[in-house]
Amino acid sequence: MLSERKIISQEPTPYATQQDFCRIFATDMNRLYLLSFLLTGNHRSAERCFVRGLEDSAKGPVFKQWAESWARRTIIRNAIQAIRPRPLDRNTTRMGDGVTEPARIAAVLELPAFDRFVFVMAVLEGYSDQECSLFLDCAREEIVAARTRALQQVASADQILPMRVGIGSNEPRVREDQGRVGQSPVALAAAISA
Repeated sequence: MLSERKIISQEPTPYATQQDFCRIFATDMNRLYLLSFLLTGNHRSAERCFVRGLEDSAKGPVFKQWAESWARRTIIRNAIQAIRPRPLDRNTTRMGDGVTEPARIAAVLELPAFDRFVFVMAVLEGYSDQECSLFLDCAREEIVAARTRALQQVASADQILPMRVGIGSNEPRVREDQGRVGQSPVALAAAISA
């Protein structure tokens, strides 16, 4: 039979604390806010989503190793609750607040809400089609179609622009090779978040 052994030096599994999430939100603030902004489509909703993400992140037991991805996931969930994107909603009117955005961000914000959520989740955050369909409560085929539309629209908007603007800087800079049609989604995602 199996013998019983005592484990003397086993430490409890380290869970992330509220201080860990505060540190994550402070050090990765720009990326988390950009994620929130790209999903919600305006600064006011993005701020609410960001703050609520900080509050909600520490509510459940989360392993420390998963805390950063959990913070992004919480922001995505809060944005879905706030916007409630649906596949049939093809309205491209965004809830803008009159602030001019860099060209790449503007191209994403011009997407219909559902396509924008799919683009940010699948292309920029790397969620699978199955994960996106579970989050957004729709069929995987709708995710694939929305991602294709979004990639085409963002890529065609990028071709029209003579100069690309670096996200996070106030000075435009020219990039010759990023965001072109035919590039892989990873290269396009890097071009948007660069």
